[in-house]
Amino acid sequence: MELADLATGLRADGARSLLIDGRSGSGKSTIATALAALWPEAVVIRLDSIYPGWGGLAWASEHLRASVLEPRALGLAASWREWDWSSGSVGGWHPVDADRPLIIEGVGSLTIANRALADAALWVEHDTAERKARALARDGETYAPHWDAWAAQEDVFIAQNTPEALADLIAVPADGGFDLMQTGRTP
Repeated sequence: MELADLATGLRADGARSLLIDGRSGSGKSTIATALAALWPEAVVIRLDSIYPGWGGLAWASEHLRASVLEPRALGLAASWREWDWSSGSVGGWHPVDADRPLIIEGVGSLTIANRALADAALWVEHDTAERKARALARDGETYAPHWDAWAAQEDVFIAQNTPEALADLIAVPADGGFDLMQTGRTP
């Protein structure tokens, strides 16, 4: 399956939310950006804008559930809180348009509770050495001293939530892009 097929299916099904999870540097942002171009009515929420610093993976995952996914499921207004990485402090709140579908990407997005509130979920798989090279090329020396601590948070998150098992699709790198494979899981 190609990303265009996924976007067409999501639109045809009237999906309101897609969770994209995977380890740092796996290609979540690349896939989200490509899908947003194919599904222009969708809004992208990136957990990189939410994590409250380098130790905030678990907090951001919970914040996504409580502030975005649950209110939307109840037909209520939703919003998310930004983290200002340059100042290392809390930023402003961002409203979420209730009428537009969401593409939510970031490690920590795919938990059991979050999956129950989303229409579809995608896990992005990539080789560890390649992920690290991609992440450090993207974020440079800012990320390098935090790689190991962040990877340890990912390990804990994956052990507690088994996000790959919650996904409807697995994305694997192929010829400069990604192939999407069905997992057989039914939402």
